Amino acid sequence: MSQVKEGSAVKVHYTGKLNDGSVFDTSKDGEPLDFKVGDGMVIKGFEAAILGMTAGESKTVTLGVEDAYGPKRDDLLAEVEREKLPQTESLEVGKTLEVQQPDGQSFMVKVVSLTETMVSLDANHPLAGQDLTFDIELLELS
Repeated sequence: MSQVKEGSAVKVHYTGKLNDGSVFDTSKDGEPLDFKVGDGMVIKGFEAAILGMTAGESKTVTLGVEDAYGPKRDDLLAEVEREKLPQTESLEVGKTLEVQQPDGQSFMVKVVSLTETMVSLDANHPLAGQDLTFDIELLELS
């Protein structure tokens, strides 16, 4: 029976959970996740977890911070003058904004605090700094 290896094309169903058991993402209600192992389309710990699996196999793995989205990075926190942001009247703590860098690339940031003149933004991935548990079912392998 064939096993997943680097370069394998796979289809999996998964459910991702936080330490408290709450589900942050799942494919169970929709299309399975379809990717080629080694292409970097999923986090490294998820790829490593499916290596050696066979079609029809299921497993549960817990990924440490380093194998998931990494630790929270202080260099991805920024204080910005409120007047430099568009639509400042609709800003609120917890809101996600899309910001554009001078080179034209855009990325998502979360508003973490507000004052009359300043906005604190966090560009870390929302799951950075957290261990993650995945229930994985390998549906297809080629």
